[in-house]
Amino acid sequence: MTLAAIVYILCALTSLACALLLLRGWRRSGARLLLWSGLCFVGFTLNNAVLFIDLIVLPDTINLAFIRNLLGLLSVAVLLYGLIWEVE
Repeated sequence: MTLAAIVYILCALTSLACALLLLRGWRRSGARLLLWSGLCFVGFTLNNAVLFIDLIVLPDTINLAFIRNLLGLLSVAVLLYGLIWEVE
């Protein structure tokens, strides 16, 4: 396994850990910003997983750059929605 593969896996695991901690905090406190942040990090986790698949598992067969960029955009859009429209 290459160093790049290890870094991609660690990034996905870190994003997953952040998502789980944020969503657990939301369940305990009910703070809506934690929900939107947790959902954003779920998207980042998916983004990192697709990055690993694109560059390590299927490097020459298919280009998943559009899906990766779309997942990143949707993740940030979820957080942006939470920051703008969920005013307490």
